[in-house]
Amino acid sequence: MSIDVNNESGTEVDERAILDIARYALTRMRIHPLSELSVIVVDEDAMEQLHLQWMDLPGPTDVMSFPMDELRPPAKDDEELPQGLLGDIVLCPEVAKKQGQEAATQHSMDEELQLLTVHGVLHLLGYDHEEPDEKAEMFGLQAAIVDGWRAERGLTGPSPAPTVS
Repeated sequence: MSIDVNNESGTEVDERAILDIARYALTRMRIHPLSELSVIVVDEDAMEQLHLQWMDLPGPTDVMSFPMDELRPPAKDDEELPQGLLGDIVLCPEVAKKQGQEAATQHSMDEELQLLTVHGVLHLLGYDHEEPDEKAEMFGLQAAIVDGWRAERGLTGPSPAPTVS
């Protein structure tokens, strides 16, 4: 899997963890190993510009996803794995830091960025959380992926609670 992480934010982030959890999420969702993903980490000003341009909403947000080939996970075990360009995930560490501090289970900026990376991957794969049933499915899957990734690495303590709305 080709995953590029480009930190343009000026904030030090755990790029290896972002790369690892993105790869874990895509493998778990059964996306072809030759697929491509780009993760860009930006500051609040750049995120605010993207948020306004693409969502017509003011202020910076935590994560945005820009799908390319609109890949979807295979529905059946024997179905061929989809391959292509997934698209871009844009993360904002300053917003992630605030959300981690304000969450019910306080956690670090890097833990929040890991959660947001999985959230972004799921959006690229067509998941959404506009309706209650969609939200339950997406956030349940998100928690399972983050928990699985943390368990494989022997990370202890509670997983970050979803702070994305």
